[in-house]
Amino acid sequence: MMYNVLEARNNLSRLIAEVESGVEITIARRGVPVARIVPFDASEPPRNAFAEWLRENPLTPELTRPIEQIEEIIAENRVAGA
Repeated sequence: MMYNVLEARNNLSRLIAEVESGVEITIARRGVPVARIVPFDASEPPRNAFAEWLRENPLTPELTRPIEQIEEIIAENRVAGA
């Protein structure tokens, strides 16, 4: 089934119920499909798009950092954001 963005936004609960029953929903903007809502398959492992991208586009040695440095930066950002 296809819905435009406004219909999808106004009827999200109903669309989710349809997807739960096995229906795939397509959302269109001005008649052009832009997204799909599909039933979640719990047997599939969770998809991490960033991890997949990083595997396909590895960092060069000069851009990589040790995990300790990354953890330190994350900790500093958490303190700064608190």
